[in-house]
Amino acid sequence: MNTQGTVFKYPDNVDTDVIIPARYLNTSDAQELAKHCMEDIDTEFVKKVQPGDIMVAGWNFGCGSSREHAPLVIKTCGTGCVIAKSFARIFYRNAINIGLPILECEAAADEIEAGHQVSVDFDTGIITDVTTGKTYQAQPFPPFIQNIISKGGLLASLKEG
Repeated sequence: MNTQGTVFKYPDNVDTDVIIPARYLNTSDAQELAKHCMEDIDTEFVKKVQPGDIMVAGWNFGCGSSREHAPLVIKTCGTGCVIAKSFARIFYRNAINIGLPILECEAAADEIEAGHQVSVDFDTGIITDVTTGKTYQAQPFPPFIQNIISKGGLLASLKEG
């Protein structure tokens, strides 16, 4: 499983209320919620994001509330992967549960810039900054978690057996 796209870069401590502001949580429609993804920190994100694009962030991405709407809206926008120095524990688990690929890699998060083209090989954990040619090694998920993500989330993976 791989993805390639343009990077949107964010700082440390991006919380779930920034990813999807609570004022929009009066609906459970993922498409409707995705229209507001990141709008309090990056008003251009939903206008510019394309399928496969990649978010790169600092420490503690997804901190705050335990709502699984946060990784869901990121995935629904078409984001192919989130690379961060670290993830809040509940966001990390929620991302896997809904099938959003995420990787922790401090060097990649430090060096990759907004607008760069990046490719990610989820089987090996290799992140390639296509713009600079530099590669980074993240820890790939074990096969059972890769299966959950490739099937679109935990529930979908259980339905297929």
